[in-house]
Amino acid sequence: MFTFTVYDLLAKNLADNIDHQALAHGSIKVSYGDLGQRVDTIATWLHENGVQRGDRVGIYLPKTIEEVVATFAIARIGAVFVNINYQWTLHQLQYVINDCNIRILFTDQHRIRKIEKSELINQLDHVVVKDGTRESPKTTLWGKIPEITFTLARGAIDTELAALLYTSGSTGNPKGVMLTHLNIIQGARSVACYLKNTSAYRVLGLLPMSFDYGLSQITTMFLVGGTVVLQPVMMPAEIVKSVTSQQVTGIAAVPPAWMPIVRYLQDVKTDLPSLRYITNSGGKIPPTILKAMPEVFPNVDIYLMYGLTEAFRSAYLPPHLFHEKMGAIGKAIPNAELYVVDPDKGLCEVGETGELIHRGSLISLGYWNNPEATADKIKPCKHLKHIIGDEKVLFSGDMVRIDEDNILWFVSRTDSLIKSSGFRISPTEVEDIVYESGLVSDVVAFGKEDNFLGQAVQIAAAPIDETPMPVDELMKYCRQNMPNYMVPQKVHDWNGQMPRISSGKIDRQKVIAACMEKLYDTTTD
Repeated sequence: MFTFTVYDLLAKNLADNIDHQALAHGSIKVSYGDLGQRVDTIATWLHENGVQRGDRVGIYLPKTIEEVVATFAIARIGAVFVNINYQWTLHQLQYVINDCNIRILFTDQHRIRKIEKSELINQLDHVVVKDGTRESPKTTLWGKIPEITFTLARGAIDTELAALLYTSGSTGNPKGVMLTHLNIIQGARSVACYLKNTSAYRVLGLLPMSFDYGLSQITTMFLVGGTVVLQPVMMPAEIVKSVTSQQVTGIAAVPPAWMPIVRYLQDVKTDLPSLRYITNSGGKIPPTILKAMPEVFPNVDIYLMYGLTEAFRSAYLPPHLFHEKMGAIGKAIPNAELYVVDPDKGLCEVGETGELIHRGSLISLGYWNNPEATADKIKPCKHLKHIIGDEKVLFSGDMVRIDEDNILWFVSRTDSLIKSSGFRISPTEVEDIVYESGLVSDVVAFGKEDNFLGQAVQIAAAPIDETPMPVDELMKYCRQNMPNYMVPQKVHDWNGQMPRISSGKIDRQKVIAACMEKLYDTTTD
């Protein structure tokens, strides 16, 4: 069977791979045949409740079998799945629901309680609740949906929209990256190719499916008929336990997860004979941890990778170059081309720094309902016109350097986005929430380099009046109204009004520079 759509990733395994294990969650094991039946049941319910091709359906669940089922059921009927990070607050959830007009939402009993107490419940037509105990006019218990085989005359084609993955943007509100079935399938093919995945492989699913890297664990393994071991608990000891008990062959994680895992294995020497490879994306791993990885993962292939939600995956460093090019982001993945371009000079030579430009079928359609941001990110590049004409390419916003072996090295971001714990955080989004506290007159959010987080969120804040900044009260408000990864690590108490530029806006760079100088003075005293 040919694979064109996201649902085809599952359907192709329902013929000769039907009894092979697709998912494992603790002691629960789900075969491809069982998963197909569960998907048909939910797809039938969606169809009977009026969901049409192209409709957006929200998934607000932790990493569970049900999250995978809902995702493929939505794709089954040609609708668009919107996996919303389970850590996101009701405020963020509401923004996504309003932005892409979600009418049906999948969630669990913990989140439905908060949703029902808010105005959000009135904006939804229906909510399917996992592990719930009571129904209401707008809720249906997942366990009470009758099993049935869904018959679909015609599904989606590969150029249609399959998913919206919401990620923070420089304008403040999250932006929905539009991924087609083709984007997702081609991404799975490319990654499975260089990782050499087979149906015998068992990959540990640590990351949420709202994150393109987490979704990739599912798609790449289903492409080859392999198994995904869902791992909701992020404690190193539990992760290592799962690797041994579940005979895991591959682990994908971000730097904040790798650091405690490596340190744990340094303290608790553990043989992991089933492990074949590990991968990293979502930020740089500190040098001390990188150097320790071959020691705690002997005879294991280590893949350092680089990706963008807007293009799924761009680069990887082949494992045989790990020691020689430690810390590099590598070269273009199969079926993609990468260029390094200086905005004034054009294509960069060896040793020069420029913006990474991505070309290929993994480039998304852009941002939902935001043509201006799309046109700014995905457009023709005048410096590549002599090579590819007016074909649109993706401007990554990342500065990289190319070395004498055509290997790429990350240098810096070109915008103000904060990359922390694998999340891309908009400073404006942080500032908007801080302003809502009513405790500040001026605020600037920024990222400070951090060995554990990649970057730590910090804010400079000026109080409403001349009284001292109520830091404890402000931090309490942030913890109550922000997901954990967004809560500021430090509040810089700014005395008086912040400096302005000619337009009257806060001079962000001057404020950030002053805070960084103060931090430097403190650390060198």
